[in-house]
Amino acid sequence: MKKYHDQRIEKREFAVGDLALLFNSRLCLFLGKLMSMWSKQFLNKQVFSHGALELENSEGTKFKWSTDTIDGPLFLLWTVDGAHRSQAPATLQQRRRSTGKQQRRRPPGSSSAASRRPPAASSQPPASRDSSSQVQMAEQTELNMGVADQSRISMADSTDNTPSNSNDLSIGTEITKKRKEMDPRSLVWQHFEKVFENGVLVKAKCLHCKQYYAANTTRNGTSGLKQHLTYRCKVYKPPTVAPGIQKLLNIQNNNLETWKFEQEVCRRALVEMIILDELPFSFVEKEGFKKFMSKVQPLFHIPSRRTITRDCYEVYGELRINLKQSLREIQPRICLTTDTWTSVQRINYMCLTAHFIDRDWVLHKRILNFCPITSHKGEHLAESISNCLLDWKLDNVFTVTVDNASSNDVAVLELSKKLDMWGTNLMEGKHLHVRCMAHILNLIVQDGLKEIGPSIKKVRQMVKYVRSSSSRARNFLKCVEMQKIECDKMLSLDVPTRWNSTYLMLDTAEKFEKAFERFDLYDGNFNSFLATDVCEDGSIAGSIQYEDWANVRNVTKFLEKFYELTLKVSGSRYVTCNVHFEDICELDAYLKLCIASDDLDLSKMASGMKEKFKKYWGTPEKMNKMIFIASVLDPRNKFVYVSFALEELLGEETGNVVNTKVEAYLRDFGISQNMSKNSLRSKLHMKKQKNDSGSLGVKSELDKYLLEDQEPESEDFDILSWWKVNSPRFPVLSQLARDVLAIPMSSVASECAFSTGGRILDPFRSSLTPKCVQCLICAQDWL
Repeated sequence: MKKYHDQRIEKREFAVGDLALLFNSRLCLFLGKLMSMWSKQFLNKQVFSHGALELENSEGTKFKWSTDTIDGPLFLLWTVDGAHRSQAPATLQQRRRSTGKQQRRRPPGSSSAASRRPPAASSQPPASRDSSSQVQMAEQTELNMGVADQSRISMADSTDNTPSNSNDLSIGTEITKKRKEMDPRSLVWQHFEKVFENGVLVKAKCLHCKQYYAANTTRNGTSGLKQHLTYRCKVYKPPTVAPGIQKLLNIQNNNLETWKFEQEVCRRALVEMIILDELPFSFVEKEGFKKFMSKVQPLFHIPSRRTITRDCYEVYGELRINLKQSLREIQPRICLTTDTWTSVQRINYMCLTAHFIDRDWVLHKRILNFCPITSHKGEHLAESISNCLLDWKLDNVFTVTVDNASSNDVAVLELSKKLDMWGTNLMEGKHLHVRCMAHILNLIVQDGLKEIGPSIKKVRQMVKYVRSSSSRARNFLKCVEMQKIECDKMLSLDVPTRWNSTYLMLDTAEKFEKAFERFDLYDGNFNSFLATDVCEDGSIAGSIQYEDWANVRNVTKFLEKFYELTLKVSGSRYVTCNVHFEDICELDAYLKLCIASDDLDLSKMASGMKEKFKKYWGTPEKMNKMIFIASVLDPRNKFVYVSFALEELLGEETGNVVNTKVEAYLRDFGISQNMSKNSLRSKLHMKKQKNDSGSLGVKSELDKYLLEDQEPESEDFDILSWWKVNSPRFPVLSQLARDVLAIPMSSVASECAFSTGGRILDPFRSSLTPKCVQCLICAQDWL
């Protein structure tokens, strides 16, 4: 009680109504006067005496306080209409019982308030009053205190509607303000504006997209507003991790990143895995994958194969739109490669691949179409290519690289006519057709291998014998171990129509020379097989001798030059046209050297290759002029190397003539290439360049570039980085270099797509539609 009294005094509160306060006896007189003045102002009637205070308001309700003024504290107990309130909450009853126990345990002679009170009117004599009266008084006090806690009213609130009086006494009460409106607890109201009608909240307006939603507090709530922000709002982008939710740490590739599980992100990653790894759509429905995901992330909902199929189409459409936008922004000159293929479904497909260099001097390769065609005729191919270009809104085609099929010659000629109609065919299409160097090399080597010697036949027969059974292969491995030959490769048999397989067979067999010489000790039938077995041409190979191994090493070294050159020109992620002319000249010099060799088999093979070489690269008219310009634009070569190489390849007289034509062609091509932009500023700049080149003391960009020293030869030289750095010095010439250096020297980029198509359209997935095949192959290339 004392603690409660101190708290009430400290808070300076005065309760009217359900009131039970405890004051010190020194405040008795002050309280009496205060009650008298207060009753005169606010109530109709006042009765005040030493023992009681009775008040009556205008509604007839009576309030009565009974007082006892002894030398102790003053108790104020009130009644309503003369009846004591006896009901109290369960908590107060518990407090009452606990207070009674404390009073009963109090020792005699203690200074409690109840022990110092005078005897009240009762049927029991004063002498017989025991501790039960003290308990009753304490219970009644606790009851009134609990009631006061439930119905406390500030005195300032009670007098808000009454006139103030300057003579009123202040007892330290603090005037409380009107209760403030609570701030909305939902974070969604940070993004919505409340709309009221007649003081009632009916709608909410999105601050981002300005849409209205029902937001009545009783009927609608805020769930719809949250869903709008999360899924439907086109302006607001919700954070990846909700505020207040702890993120997880993910360590990959030695990088520490935050991570949070998101169903859509994981589903997109699953779709990309299906596309990149060429997995079947039914992969997601297999038990192994389901069991794996239940351990890795049980929260992930595994979609069905039909859902995965739809998601693949969505990813393809999204990537296609992004690629179209990038091409529209860059506006480069496109170099195309194309080829055809027949699937296991007996459907003819055409792959069209675009090559270009962006403004940051980065070479790109993108598959535009992998579509079915009606036939392999040139007219149909040209029609399919033009339709694809119109679909992608591309008309600035620079070159088309194809193999040596006659239908491709017709297709390029028809496409050149289309470009003339569109007005984008530079130099009347003289440089449009580029022949695939990889196919030319294949034809040259195939002609050379027709004159294959007996040494290569013997090696083929030996490899065929070892690979014919598993027991012979085990015996051969034992022989290899006994000879201590360390080689991870295994014997491979060549395919007659693929010369590179012949090179790989000879290269591997040469490393097992000692094992073949001792193999007859592990297999007695080895020599008899070589002596009796008939080759494909009807001859008998016989046992291999020491001179045969020498011939094999010479042929292997000879074919290695063509094998490495084929790999070099087959790249699609780096520039190949700048070294194309140099490779042709080096190959010509190598064939001349082999023809003069003492090895008759090698000389005969090189002679056959030289004849095929002249068919495609023997005269300058048979070569595309772009290969000369690309070599000049290589700062390591320029005209110094090109002039010397032309003299070595074609002779001094013919080389000088071609050199002069190339220089003139380069100047005219630069002017034509920049005038095609149809810009007055470009035309003015080119006119100034042309005038400056003819005046004394003033040099054009091409003259400045050619007069500078050549860059030193280096294996890690990056021609695109060089032009990126020097493009401010040569703004016009750099634009020409960006178009020319994007030319691919082989159509392998399109042929690689056929390998992917063969893996996708295997016998187990032959029911895929052409549209689905194009979706998977193009999306794999774009990801």
